[in-house]
Amino acid sequence: MSSPTPSSGGPRSDVGRWGGNPWQPPTTPSPEPEPEPDRRSRRGGRSFWARCCGCCSCRNAEDDDWGPERRGDRGGRGSGSRSRRPDSRGSDSRRPGSRGSAVNAAGDGTIREGMLVVTGMDLLSSRSDQNRREHHTDEFEYDELILRRGQPFHMVLFLSRPYESSDHVTLELCIGNNPEVGKGTHVIIPVGKGGSGGWKAQVTKSSGQNLNLRVHTSPNAIIGKFQFTVRTRCKAGEFQLPFDPRNEIYILFNPWCPEDIVYVDHEDWRQEYVLNESGRIYYGTEAQIGERTWNYGQFDHGVLDACLYILDRRGMPYGGRRDPVSVSRVISAMVNSLDDNGVLIGNWSGDYSRGTNPSAWVGSVEILLSYLRTGNSVPFGQCWVFAGVTTTVLRCLGLATRTVTNFNSAHDTDTSLTMDIYFDENMKPLEHLNHDSVWNFHVWNDCWMKRPDLPSGFDGWQVVDATPQETSSGIFCCGPCSVQSIKNGLVYMKYDTPFIFAEVNSDKVYWQRQDDGSFKIVYVEEKAIGSLIITKAIGSNMREDITHTYKHPEGSEAERKAVETAAAHGSKPNVYATRDSTEDVAMQVEAQDAVMGQDLTVCVVLTNRGSSPRTVKLHLYLSVTFYTGVTGSVFKESKKEVVLAPGASERVTMPVAYKEYRAQLVDQGAMLLNVSGHVKENGQVLAKQHTFRLRTPDLSLTLLGAAVVGQECEVQIVFKNPLPVTLTNVVFRLEGSGLQRPKILNVGDIGGNETVTLRQTFVPVRPGPRQLIASLDSPQLSQVHGVIQVDVAPAGGGGAFSDIRGSGRSRETIPMASRGGA
Repeated sequence: MSSPTPSSGGPRSDVGRWGGNPWQPPTTPSPEPEPEPDRRSRRGGRSFWARCCGCCSCRNAEDDDWGPERRGDRGGRGSGSRSRRPDSRGSDSRRPGSRGSAVNAAGDGTIREGMLVVTGMDLLSSRSDQNRREHHTDEFEYDELILRRGQPFHMVLFLSRPYESSDHVTLELCIGNNPEVGKGTHVIIPVGKGGSGGWKAQVTKSSGQNLNLRVHTSPNAIIGKFQFTVRTRCKAGEFQLPFDPRNEIYILFNPWCPEDIVYVDHEDWRQEYVLNESGRIYYGTEAQIGERTWNYGQFDHGVLDACLYILDRRGMPYGGRRDPVSVSRVISAMVNSLDDNGVLIGNWSGDYSRGTNPSAWVGSVEILLSYLRTGNSVPFGQCWVFAGVTTTVLRCLGLATRTVTNFNSAHDTDTSLTMDIYFDENMKPLEHLNHDSVWNFHVWNDCWMKRPDLPSGFDGWQVVDATPQETSSGIFCCGPCSVQSIKNGLVYMKYDTPFIFAEVNSDKVYWQRQDDGSFKIVYVEEKAIGSLIITKAIGSNMREDITHTYKHPEGSEAERKAVETAAAHGSKPNVYATRDSTEDVAMQVEAQDAVMGQDLTVCVVLTNRGSSPRTVKLHLYLSVTFYTGVTGSVFKESKKEVVLAPGASERVTMPVAYKEYRAQLVDQGAMLLNVSGHVKENGQVLAKQHTFRLRTPDLSLTLLGAAVVGQECEVQIVFKNPLPVTLTNVVFRLEGSGLQRPKILNVGDIGGNETVTLRQTFVPVRPGPRQLIASLDSPQLSQVHGVIQVDVAPAGGGGAFSDIRGSGRSRETIPMASRGGA
């Protein structure tokens, strides 16, 4: 991966995001910019596909289904330019069944006596029918047939006369504007004769004028929305059923099919990583892990169309849509807005006045439906939002996907595969050289698939990261990258292994400038990066530590070999040869439970492990920091000299009052403690960076009454302001798949230490255990969430589902009278 050059207004102008760009209080909004309209032309005319995915970069000159996005196509889905979009379904004389009336072989529409006319069909597509249940698609809030490839489905044809053995019936599926058999975009399935590539259809029952069929789809089928039609031929002539939009069929990847390369051989994995509509996303620091519930909502009405629109919007070749490697790589590029006007605009500046604070989102549904509805990138996202949306999209398309958090995640900008921190002769950081940064946490995705494009041994979990950090082949995308290649330091494996390896398993190297201007390694932290990698556990809301899947045990021979092997392929292959230090004084920073709005204390413990006394000159510097590692100026410091007897330990503390840090706070309420020291007797250099966060309160949600499909239910939300200052322009968000479409509640101001109580009604539309999620956001306080499980009973009449259609979200202003007292 490569890094663009910092420039004013360019991708690296976002102060809260990039290392080497110190934070200053913003005076004007500075969100991540949209790319210039002519950005692609400056790359020498190479297409997105030639740069992003080599296997998709070849096409015929006449195949215009997937060219670069036209400027006129950026409007909403209702714009007049819609017919030019790749997902357009306009009239095409070459498309079978596109005419408005039945046809015979002569094409004059005459129905002759004895012809086998198809008067209609039943795809058994309702959510309660056999097909949807067997294909595990019954939760989709759609009436159309939704299938998983490589698995048979049932259907019924209604005929003008009884079916005879001499009759010929052919099923046809088409996708794209120029369907061709050779590309797999036009599928022809002769009934009873066995098709090609795994497509086939057999008669299971012929009763009167009804013909029951069992249709097998290919485990290598293109995923997407197909038009479906039927042809018949007999002695009296040929008939073609006109295309009916009600007979469109969605085909998805199938982790239940052993022949599909996305197959997962664990039912509990499939339930969690494909079918679970909510999950936990972790943030904070390794010592202070925060967690929030995220509504993935992959089965909500409109979300599947939004996921396919993402592929259409970039113009992904339909032939490439059968390959999960290509699809996941495209999604990693399209979920962020850089290069391709994708789903989310990143913003790490701290100013979100022109959009939504990333901490305020509670799920993916509102974001994806907005993108589908308007065609415009949605402001704003940060890593956990990009990852949450990516999980939604990949699960919706049928890929087993989980959201992963890596604590102390490195951002290597010079491909050295080490995190390099530079200091002057007095161990003061040289910020103009410190372009590498260590994020307190970073969130990405694992998705499960085979890798036929790699040597054996690299199937299984693959990293996909949609957060725009560095470019890959000139595009802001990352992955898929085999977790096995990361674990073993095989940084030459595609895609983007060097960058991801450095995120989880590089060393933090401290360099001190010498008198002659050269730099010398004075300290190496071997366990500082990728210290903990976690995801939500299967079947529960507990955390699962998956660090062992990414790296060998810290300090083991295998782990050291992986790091040094990877570093040998980096830009500083001999970095470890210059290491020279004597260490007998150990330093540890103790994590304290710090609460937003209260005083706190930081503590450093020094231990003399040697046999002689040691004198340590210690410097403590405290500053605020974005979770990306970008820091503000130091607002408090302390200098002490400590004498340690052999084997002795001593605690050094620094109290910090609320009034000292109140005006300094930025996103996530995080602070960075820089500790440096010098041992007088032997010249040992001590260096440590410790990040901690200020804990924010939770929202308390209480269900008032039973929840039943189709019946109004009420929830109560209680919040107490932990700060002695007024929260202004407070906004609540409420969302839950099967419960509540995204809803925005404008509350106004909440006074210092005041408690507010809100009551909201919702109407469940699907039964079973559901998650109702809420968040609060204001300029003074963010990262406030709450969740409650709602067990929804089926409707009394036996109907499992209730209809849910309408706008993507609602907005409401809460009157002051609904507020609780302080």
